[in-house]
Order: sequence, then structure tokens, then C-alpha cells
Amino acid sequence: MHRRTTLKAALALFVTAGGASACGHVDQEPITPAARPTADFANIGYADWSDDEPDYRFYPGDEIEVTIPSASELNKSLVIQPDGRVSLPLVGPVMAADRTIAELEGAITQAYSTQLLRPQAQVSVKSTVPLKVFVGGEVGTPGVYDMAGDGDALRAIIQAGGFKPSAKRGSVVIIRRGPQGRAMLRTADLLAGISSGRADFVPLRRFDIVYVPRSGVAEAGLFMQQYFRDLLPISFSYAINGFSGN
Repeated sequence: MHRRTTLKAALALFVTAGGASACGHVDQEPITPAARPTADFANIGYADWSDDEPDYRFYPGDEIEVTIPSASELNKSLVIQPDGRVSLPLVGPVMAADRTIAELEGAITQAYSTQLLRPQAQVSVKSTVPLKVFVGGEVGTPGVYDMAGDGDALRAIIQAGGFKPSAKRGSVVIIRRGPQGRAMLRTADLLAGISSGRADFVPLRRFDIVYVPRSGVAEAGLFMQQYFRDLLPISFSYAINGFSGN
């Protein structure tokens, strides 16, 4: 129950946070609905997975260059503040976070239209903050991690302390904000990448969730421990996959 509650809390933040960042490319097989995991996620509706690269959306800490060709004295380098806004000369704060370049140019142009005749704002990216991803499930230290530069699911798991022995490495779950803010879900076989080099590491974007489920063996052992060992008569003995008790 705790594991599902933690995942739902991460999902709530993930869906509302917005933003995605390109993180390179790895050749991989197309993902079909059959690749989706089962029990923990069966009651959540997901959009079909897409590897299409969306337009970059700004995030607090990103640095941008704002240019007003008709009023060069207003040109300025700005850092997006923790509240998501940038402060512009003459017009004050404008929301920048979770907007694409085109959307922010439109917002700045509209703001300056009250002060200037036919302004046409131009925005360029100077620097971006590291990717922030969520890593949970059967890893050493679940949590939120910053990933400088390009990142992938395996690298995120390594940063989170690596796989636990109980991890189902062949069905790691990736959840991502898709079009219109809907969550998309796919699985990745990281076991194959580790053992044979045939990588399906999944390049990550900002606010991706990487969730490592328990292996079937671990689930069976947990079931035996929670129910049989605690509830059955003391004289009853059993053994399953190396776990034994009486």
C-alpha cells in the first residue's frame, strides 16, 4: 500500500509540473500496449507512448536571452525565478515556466504592446538546469534526482543506489508527461542491456518517473512471509525459491 501511495503522490506532482527536456536518442523497438505492466497500474488510464520530441518548456533556473529589436535598450539576459516568472523592464513579471519559446515570445510581446508600437519579442535559451526525475520502487535510495546532461533510465537507477536483489530488471516502468499533459507509460528491459549490451535504456526527460517493480520471485516470497509464516500453524513447514520457514 505504501508503495502505491508513494507512486500516486509522484504522479500527481509529475502531471502538474510540466516541462520536458531532450536527452539524446537510443534506437529501440516500437512500444505497443502489450508492453505495459499489470497490477500496480491497471486502474490508471494512460495515453499511447510516443517518442516524438516535444518543444522545450522552460523551468525555474533556466537562463534566457530576451531581445526586442525595436527597443534594444530592453534586451536582457534573465534567469527564471523559483515562482516561474521573469522580471522585464517597463512591464514587470511575466510567467515563463512551462512555456515553450514561441509561447513565451507571445507573452512578452503582448506585455510590451501596452508600452511599445508593434513589439516583436525574441527569446533564446542560454542555459538550462539539470533534468529532475523521480526514481522509485526496488532501488537502493528512492527519491528525486538531478541529472546533468543527457540521462537514461539505467543511469537514473544507478544514481538511486542501483537495483535491489528483489528488482524486476526486465520490466522497469517509465512514466512521462505526454501530449495535453496526459501520462504515458512504457516498460524497458534493462536486464538485457546490462547482460548483453543490447540497450533499451530509454533517454529521460524532465519529470519522468522511473519505477522498478518487484520480481515475481520476490512477490512470491513476500506473500509467503506475510501470510503463511504469520498465519499458518507453527508445525507447518514450506520452502519456496530459497525462502523457507515454519
